[in-house]
Amino acid sequence: MNQSLFFFLAFAISAGAASGPALFNVRDYGAKGDGAALETAAITRAIDACAGAGGGVVYVPPGNYLTGTLILQSHVTLQIEAGATLLGSENPEDYPLRADPWGIEGQIICPLIYAEDARNIALTGRGVIDGRGQVWWKRHRLAHPKNGQPVAVTPSEIDEAKKVNHGRPRLVRFVRCQDVLIEQLHFTNSAFWTISPLFCQFVRVDGVTIQNPVPSPNTDGINPESCQNVQIVNCQIDVGDDCVTLKSGMNEAGRRLGKPDQDITIANCVMMQGHGGVVIGSEMSGGVRNVTVANCVFHGTDIGLRVKSQRGRGGVVENFTACNLSMDNVTHPFVITTFYQGNDQPGDKFEVNEGTPKFHDFLFSNISARGARDAGSITGLREWPVDGVAFSNVHIEAQTGFSCVNAKNIQFHDVDIETAQGPSLTLRACENIDSARLTTRTPHAQTSLVITNAPSAP
Repeated sequence: MNQSLFFFLAFAISAGAASGPALFNVRDYGAKGDGAALETAAITRAIDACAGAGGGVVYVPPGNYLTGTLILQSHVTLQIEAGATLLGSENPEDYPLRADPWGIEGQIICPLIYAEDARNIALTGRGVIDGRGQVWWKRHRLAHPKNGQPVAVTPSEIDEAKKVNHGRPRLVRFVRCQDVLIEQLHFTNSAFWTISPLFCQFVRVDGVTIQNPVPSPNTDGINPESCQNVQIVNCQIDVGDDCVTLKSGMNEAGRRLGKPDQDITIANCVMMQGHGGVVIGSEMSGGVRNVTVANCVFHGTDIGLRVKSQRGRGGVVENFTACNLSMDNVTHPFVITTFYQGNDQPGDKFEVNEGTPKFHDFLFSNISARGARDAGSITGLREWPVDGVAFSNVHIEAQTGFSCVNAKNIQFHDVDIETAQGPSLTLRACENIDSARLTTRTPHAQTSLVITNAPSAP
């Protein structure tokens, strides 16, 4: 290469770098990256400097950075480089308290990464955000024992249980933010929910990996709440609770605010262990609408697609489409229920009011499920059945078949349900069920393909 060309290229690279975003290296603001010193103040200085300059990139180079809550500001990108790990503090005092945005719980603990009323913010890089949730899960179990778990009895155990009086920190929570990007990072060991945008618009979560070991209580993967225009794409999620859950507030608080979770796309994702692959509810009192799930693989989740609610929630779930899905060893491929907690009891009032949840207009197509315990279920309310669910080109192999209770306008078009025993479809208190194109390749002697008005109650 001649000397003039060399200097021309060097100048071009230099000019390009100069015109790019301003870079704020956290090491220049006192961060050590040794995994021992608390780095919250140093990283916060870098974020403040970046925001004060009008925006740019806060750069976290390789190393281990112990930190409490970090608050992003508008036009700031926090870039965690490959080889860099943010380690969540185990000390509750490193997470300030904030008023619950829903106005239900008073003050709650801040997450590890937080933003409020910010625009154009991003979390990027090839690094790791580790919530070190093990100690938080232990505290939670001491404070809320169940199923034979140990109860806090010694002074040290009681002190540990008190450390979750204001809850456990989410890994990431953005509130009332717009133009949010979260990409490529590896999230692990979240103390509570992992990625939790609330009241946000234009959110994209792209190419992230989330791993929270089983069992780890309430460690959902991605939970958009009352958000609009959300894309969750190219992600791998393996957690101790639901992989992706769509919510919009609980009961009167959600209905009063009336902000639905809407216009949401979930695509090209792999869902591993978890209670549910893609779940709507049960906190859906503000409504959930216009949701598309496409080109995803569910492997080993308890439930594939789940919509759940109960009397008293209210809200509407509508226009939910899922297509091109593969489910392997998913115990229950489809669960649509308005009995998330409890069944009909003597004395229940079967009346329609503001607390009546309403599900309608769902389409599930081009889906294959193998290794299931049952093919799925739809369970509506006596006073308001689930209305309008279509299955098209669906193949399910399960121990037992599909059941519908208190449902209407349900269609099975080119659906094949193979069972080890029993009918492919069981109906109770249903109307306008189109099963003419429901088939099976494993008929059982003296067993009908479809059984109507089965005696079991929801």
